[in-house]
Amino acid sequence: MIKYTQNTLDKLEAIPEQCGYILRYERGNFQSGYCILDNKKVVVLNKFLQIEGRINALIEIIPQLEIDAALLDEPSKKLFAEIVEKSAEEKEE
Repeated sequence: MIKYTQNTLDKLEAIPEQCGYILRYERGNFQSGYCILDNKKVVVLNKFLQIEGRINALIEIIPQLEIDAALLDEPSKKLFAEIVEKSAEEKEE
């Protein structure tokens, strides 16, 4: 169970950042609260999302990114594994 706190958001933001992605919070017409610019390794999230929305968007985005777990520190590796596992379980349903 993920807690919707600033600390959780910080941990989630660290995963793509440790793999060379740039996280930006911008205004825009985002259908799902985010967009991914693959060739630039940029993830843009809707800046008007509250913490809960930002966390949910990152949980949705992270499995779609090219994340090299070897680049992550231990807490990020653990969180990344949880997110990927949860994403795989949801796809099976």
